Amino acid sequence: MDRLEVPGVRYEDDFLLWLEQQVSLLRVGRFEQLDVDNITEELEGTMRSERRELENRLEVLMTHLLKCQFQPQRKSRSWTSTLRTQRTRIKRLIRDSPSLRNQVLPLAQQAYRPAMEAAHEQTGLPLPTFPDGLPYTEQQLLDNGFVP
Repeated sequence: MDRLEVPGVRYEDDFLLWLEQQVSLLRVGRFEQLDVDNITEELEGTMRSERRELENRLEVLMTHLLKCQFQPQRKSRSWTSTLRTQRTRIKRLIRDSPSLRNQVLPLAQQAYRPAMEAAHEQTGLPLPTFPDGLPYTEQQLLDNGFVP
């Protein structure tokens, strides 16, 4: 059965079927039948999700940068592997959505406090050991060769 033949599929009842129907309606140009409110909500949610993923990856990256910087004697392959993995995934996000590049520094600034607290918890170092504000540049955050 064609997705357009399924009458009134509601967003709340079957999300996947609703998505398929919305795509079919778009493809055939039946714009007046689109569920604009829910489509808009989903698109906004996707934007938030992309930003949240970048922020989360920056938080993990900065936690490990801080650990490397302030506990250099405990620096391990695991820590440096995490740095590489997070940078690779951040670059992939930026490759797929280049406008996220402009969000790296603002999101890093938002994620710095949680990263600092995580580094404090994971290292046992006193919180004042770590800088109050973001100590890394955008270039340092994205540079695979930068390990403090």
